[in-house]
Amino acid sequence: MPRVSHLVSHNARDLYLMAQYIPVLIALVLGGVVAGAMVFASTLFGPKKHTAVKDEPFECGNPPSGNAWGRFSVKFYLVAILFIVFDVEVVFLYPWAVVFRRLGFFGFMEMLVFVLILAVGLVYIIKKGALESA
Repeated sequence: MPRVSHLVSHNARDLYLMAQYIPVLIALVLGGVVAGAMVFASTLFGPKKHTAVKDEPFECGNPPSGNAWGRFSVKFYLVAILFIVFDVEVVFLYPWAVVFRRLGFFGFMEMLVFVLILAVGLVYIIKKGALESA
């Protein structure tokens, strides 16, 4: 027969650890309930009469025009990729700023080299004309 004191202390510790996840569980359930309520309310109160105008795709208030399978210039994708690259690189500045004083001069010089490399890349893409409108 197992010792009861050992089982009680082990279970109490497990319950304590699991209790820390209760706020996360509550937030997930609450989010699901709100999302479900919104979907239910839109089906209950939403428009039920379908017309040709209501079933038409909406494009920022303008009537749809052209082919949906039109081709875009590569520059649109290039600008998007460059934005993502520089946006992600800027994210590396936040942890550095948090520990800036502890890193000292070495950390400052390291980030200076990092920013200079980014600046050289930015100058290069500007000189190549990658950011000019298509």
